[in-house]
Amino acid sequence: MDMEILESIVLGAGQAGLSTSYHLKRLGIEHLVLDANDAPGGAWQHRWDALTMTDVHGVAELPDAEAPVRDAQRANFAVPASFSDYEREHALPIIRPVRVDLVTDEDGILVVHAGEREWRTQTLVNATGTWTQPFLPHYPGMETFIGEQLHTVDYPGPEYFVNKRVLVVGGGASAVQFLGALAPITDTLWATRREPIWRDDDFTPEAGAAAVALVEKRVAQGLPPQSVVGVTGLMLRPQEREADRLGAYADRRPMFQRIEPDGVRWADGSFEQVDVILWATGFRPAIGHLAPLHLRSAAGGIQLDRNGRGTTSVADPRIQLVGYGPSASTIGANRAGRSAAKGVQRALTNVESAVTSG
Repeated sequence: MDMEILESIVLGAGQAGLSTSYHLKRLGIEHLVLDANDAPGGAWQHRWDALTMTDVHGVAELPDAEAPVRDAQRANFAVPASFSDYEREHALPIIRPVRVDLVTDEDGILVVHAGEREWRTQTLVNATGTWTQPFLPHYPGMETFIGEQLHTVDYPGPEYFVNKRVLVVGGGASAVQFLGALAPITDTLWATRREPIWRDDDFTPEAGAAAVALVEKRVAQGLPPQSVVGVTGLMLRPQEREADRLGAYADRRPMFQRIEPDGVRWADGSFEQVDVILWATGFRPAIGHLAPLHLRSAAGGIQLDRNGRGTTSVADPRIQLVGYGPSASTIGANRAGRSAAKGVQRALTNVESAVTSG
């Protein structure tokens, strides 16, 4: 077992993890990046083939790099290729695949456990994102459904659904995109828990800042974060106009009461037969491996410093979280990487000061 104690370990090599590693290296902080994937690309490599760079909301450039070109390339190829180039050009210290089980504290040293392997570190940056934690709500009877139930992570692309009646569940951007792709080629229904909130104005930087502020407020209170996209409102892109013309968004229904073998039934007794239920119900932060560190507040989330705008855990300043709460976007992840590196630097300085004074 390697007993070396690193200055920092970054968990995850997506946008946030790469940004953090870049800034740690610039500060001269000895670190490793442990990535669960077999290859570069973070969650992008797992997206469906039909998703092109013109479809995505946007991929911000990494530090000292340009963003991938917005063209007809598959996103699950273009973004991983750019990440791979970035890792190589900046010689980032990435080890993969490493699937972390737990992080524990042993006499003031953080120990990262991954199967039979262990790494020891003074600080930790968690950049594990959300893709591995799809949220699937439970409804009575869902285990009796004889059709298919797929989550966003399972989405195989629109052609798979031809000649199938598809119920899209969820009120976020993914649901809107799925309906936009499916309604022109097959029969769709839409159900959401709340009435969708549509924007018909430009999404200005001021509007974006206001949305992020709502997420920051929750994180500052130690509440579980909402996604930034979830508080910005919904907008239709040109590629979704045909679905809109066909009424795919106008016929939205409230959530059904139960699932039956061949469809869903609402509280008023009405029933719709469907072949597929596509759950576009979002994700939760992948932070279960941090449970032994007891970072969660009584409100259920991990409270961050600077009124929710920072990346440092209030419960344990040795821990930074990027891609969590207000930084769970490509632009936010880049900014959080720099903030996390500075947080690591502060934590190491505090440890050194404590040792010297002791």
